[in-house]
Amino acid sequence: MAKKTIKVTQIASPIGRPKDQRATLVGLGLNKMGKVSVLEDTPSVRGMIKKVAHMVKVEE
Repeated sequence: MAKKTIKVTQIASPIGRPKDQRATLVGLGLNKMGKVSVLEDTPSVRGMIKKVAHMVKVEE
C-alpha cells in the first residue's frame, strides 16, 4: 500500500516573517519562492503546513 503524499509549493517570501515561520518553511524543504516539495501526508506535516498556510499552496 503506497503512502499518501502531498505537493507543497512556496508562493510567498519569508522576508519580514517571524523566525519560527521561516524555520517551518525550511523544515518543509522550502527556501525559495516557487520551490516544490513532495512530502508524506502525516499529521505533523499538516500542522506545519497550517502554520504557514498563507505562504504555501497545497495539492493532494
